[in-house]
Amino acid sequence: MFTLTHNEKNSRARLGKLRTFHGQIDTPCFMTVGTQGTVKALSPAELESAGAQILLSNAYHLFLRPGMEIIKEAGGLHSFMSWQKPILTDSGGYQIFSLALLRKMSDEGVEFQSHIDGFKHFLTPEDVIEIQGVLGSDIMMPLDECVHYPCGRDQAEVAMRRTLDWAERSLRAAGQQGLRAAGQLLFGIVQGATYEDLRKDCALRLAEMDFDGFAVGGVSVGEPKNLSYNIAGFTLGFLPKDKPRYLMGVGLPEDIVAAVDSGADMFDCVVPTRYGRNGTAFTSAGKITVRNAAFARDFSPLDKNCTCYTCRNFTRAYLRHLFNTEEILGLRLLSLHNIHFYLDLMRRIREAIAQDAWKEFREGFTASYTRPALHP
Repeated sequence: MFTLTHNEKNSRARLGKLRTFHGQIDTPCFMTVGTQGTVKALSPAELESAGAQILLSNAYHLFLRPGMEIIKEAGGLHSFMSWQKPILTDSGGYQIFSLALLRKMSDEGVEFQSHIDGFKHFLTPEDVIEIQGVLGSDIMMPLDECVHYPCGRDQAEVAMRRTLDWAERSLRAAGQQGLRAAGQLLFGIVQGATYEDLRKDCALRLAEMDFDGFAVGGVSVGEPKNLSYNIAGFTLGFLPKDKPRYLMGVGLPEDIVAAVDSGADMFDCVVPTRYGRNGTAFTSAGKITVRNAAFARDFSPLDKNCTCYTCRNFTRAYLRHLFNTEEILGLRLLSLHNIHFYLDLMRRIREAIAQDAWKEFREGFTASYTRPALHP
């Protein structure tokens, strides 16, 4: 369960400890994304060495491949992927709505065709909880309905009301299936698009339910960044202070810093590994693209302030060479560096909050991160 350990005196930033069946998580935290039971290009040992406390996987993708029977025979997802720390599994609601070839929504659930083979499936909120029971997730997310931006108010309200109904059904299912008694936590998800009245209504109604934590969904789905910040901050203000708050799908380093300032505790995003596979590295002075000709004779590390394996052993010139010759090592090294950068950022955020120095950290990070990053 969750213990709030410190409120930063000059902001809504806060520290907490979230206890799960597979270990304790210090918050604010970043959850490295391993959608299909793996963080692309990186081993569990490398992730643990980088400081990963928790991974995120996706119930929708794992349901389709390899399927629940195989994971059940393997002894659950932790055993299957050889990761013994906490795992949060997303329900896959967003993926169903964005990746499925055809889908039909109803109050009962969702019918969809697999984006892999076109085979038809029908999932209810109860089914999604049962799937996550087989996976053995430390933190389960219920089926919800996410809408894209822009979205009319009527459509947003229908999706929000359906999300609330599915939340209640998911709670009942988790209890009836004995999952919460076995130590699996369940979070509720706030929807409501960009409409503040819908967000407030959804958050307050979810707060009355017996969830172990709460998530803000449906942000970073195409809306302008300032609007995303405003909606996230507004919604977080209505969630219980004694439960963890998870801002789903966010984001870039500057997004995380802004959201911590608004009181968010947990984050996930595919950005660090996706950017790494495409040749972009995050540094204390901002992003750099190592393919660029400017780095052909740059024998400095990606980031002089970084202690990761990549920065301790390799130069920008060498990394550029790897990408330009399409060597797999390049994308592995950049992915590892980016994960280390994110996890180290969260560590430094926690230190700043603990010392009541959050404002100074936030301002210093913004000033250094937004300067030109050509040189370390």
